[in-house]
Parts: sequence; C-alpha cells; structure tokens
Amino acid sequence: MNDASPSENPPADPLEDLRRSIDDVDRRLIELLNERARIVVDVGRLKRESGAPIYAPDREAALLRRILDANPGPLPGRTIEAIYREMMSGSFALERPLRIGYLGPPGSYSHQAAVAQFGSSVTFDDLGAIESVFAEVERGHIDYGLVPIENTTGGGIAETLDAFRDSTQSLHIYAEAQLAIRHHLFAFCEVDDIERVYSKPEALTQCRKWLRAHCPRAELVAEASTSAAVERVRSEAGSGVKPTGAAIASELAGKIYAVGALYSGIEDNPNNITRFLVISREEARPSGDDKTSIMFTTTDQPGALVRVLQVFDRAGVNLSHIEKRPSGRENWRYTFFIDVLGHRTDPRIAEAIGEARAHCEQLRTLGSYPRSSRIL
Repeated sequence: MNDASPSENPPADPLEDLRRSIDDVDRRLIELLNERARIVVDVGRLKRESGAPIYAPDREAALLRRILDANPGPLPGRTIEAIYREMMSGSFALERPLRIGYLGPPGSYSHQAAVAQFGSSVTFDDLGAIESVFAEVERGHIDYGLVPIENTTGGGIAETLDAFRDSTQSLHIYAEAQLAIRHHLFAFCEVDDIERVYSKPEALTQCRKWLRAHCPRAELVAEASTSAAVERVRSEAGSGVKPTGAAIASELAGKIYAVGALYSGIEDNPNNITRFLVISREEARPSGDDKTSIMFTTTDQPGALVRVLQVFDRAGVNLSHIEKRPSGRENWRYTFFIDVLGHRTDPRIAEAIGEARAHCEQLRTLGSYPRSSRIL
C-alpha cells in the first residue's frame, strides 16, 4: 500500500520534460560550435601564412548548398542559411577581423544587405557615396565593399555603373546578393494623425498606392535617405510638439533609431528586390554556378553592338542582363554592361570574350563570381 500523498508525487509535467530536452540539446550545440570554432582558428592561421583570402565566396556557396541539401526539416532552409551566415561571420572574426564598406547611413537598405550577407561579427564602415565604397576598397582601407547594382522596380543603379566605368583594373566583382526590399511605416502617432511622410524619393514612389489609400492627405517629403527620414521622426517626437510625421524605411533603421513600425510591408510591389555586388581587390574562384560581368564600349560602326552580342549567342553563352550608360568621354557614345552565366575561366566564355574584344574599342571583365540563387 502506497501512503504517499498526491502532493509528494506530483504528476510529470510534459512541458518541463521537453524543456529539459532542449537544454540538453543546447549544451551539445555549444560544445559542437566551439569545436568548430577551434578548427576555424587553425584554418585562419594557415590562411594568414599562405595569403589566402579570409572570405571565399566559392567556398561559402558550396557550404550553403551542402547544408541546405542536407536539411531534412522541420526548420526551413531560410532559417538554416541565416544561422550559418552568422556562424561564418563569427568565423571571420576568429580568422581575421573584416571591414565591410557600404552605402550609408546606418539603417539603409545597403546596410541591411551587408549585415544579411556578412553577419553581425564583422566591422561595418558607413560611407556616404557609392564612389567612396570603390575608393576605400581600392586603397585597402576596407576589405570588401557592398554596392547596389539594380532593383526590380527602378532598374539599374546609375551611380554604381558609373563607378565601375571609372574604376581601375585592380577592383573585381567578388560576389552578389539579393535582398527583398520591405518598406515599413514608422511613426509616434496613429495613421489618421499623420500629416507628413518622409523618405527617399524612390521609397515614396514604391509605396505610392499604399500611401494614397491610407494617408491620402499627408504631404510626401523627400529626404536624403530612408535612415534620415526615421531620424527626423525620432527628432520631432522629442521636440515636445505632438508628433504628426512618419517615415518609410527598413526594419533595421527602425531598430537603430528606436521607432516603432505602424505597418510592415507597405511596398506596392511585393516582389521588390535589389541586387547588390561585393567588390574586392581579389578575384573569386569558380564555384560551379557562376556569373561573369563584362563592360565594353563598341567601335563606331553600324551593327557593332549586334556583332558583340552575336559572339555570345554563337558560343551558346546565356546573356542574363544588359545595361548601358553614357561613356563619359564623348557625347552619344555608350558603355555597355552585360552579365553572362558561367565563369571567365570556362573555355567557351574565355573564347567568346576574346572574340568579342575584336568588335570593341574597350572591353573589361569586371569579375566572375558565384551566382546568387536565394533572396536574403
């Protein structure tokens, strides 16, 4: 006969059992992460001795493909990738601290893309212009620079194309990243009280329909950056006057300036994506799924551009993108930018580039790099 009272033998709590199981898994994870980190320290020592780059996009692409292919779930691939990107960021810090330059100010979409691509364990340099990012990479003041190259809504980024046109042979495209642009409305008041909406003109344009429906009487005020717009809303709220301003910006900007979001995802086009390029003094090795960017100016002859493009067509090389910008040297002359699928060391691409050069006044391969297949 069991004389124990119910209070002496409480029923098992299944939730507590599961929490203890999680605690046990966490302990094992910490052990494994630090075991991996100790190996990373040895890798960093060998890289420093041999002069190998700390950040190798071909190795990163292969690693991400492997771990995503090995993921059985239930965690989605996007979560697994985010974990590994942050873990790789910590590895950079153990091997050698990296400095990443981006188009500022802090909280910009370029800043958000840089954090998504490199993780939070590297050092970020806020640079005021795209040309400054190029200059600082070339001078060796930063290891890598991240710049926007095109947007699905607004098209090519003229400042970046011009910076490539004016850059030297010492700079190369090293990697690319795609960031989903989600605009958020930040304010210290209710939506019906908003009298002004601040942001970059591009962001205001990309949210035009939403603003017309929800803030039809608000004045749209252009700011130099989305971050400056949030900072202005923060400043107005601290002035002692009833806040009536709002800002359109990134989630990161709201966190940096401690302003709450009234609405998230207010962009008119939910598939608004910006493509970014990582520039470096190093050249990327083949990854097996690469893209090559080429810049050229054609000869002043009828059909010159067609002949260049036909070279790649005959070689069976997929041309995935084309842009043009004024040459900067002569009126009505243009510099063309094309992306082809494959690495510059692939025999058919190397042969096509050599043949195309004969139809150009100038031709320069800007870089071959792993093709981005996922949206950050």
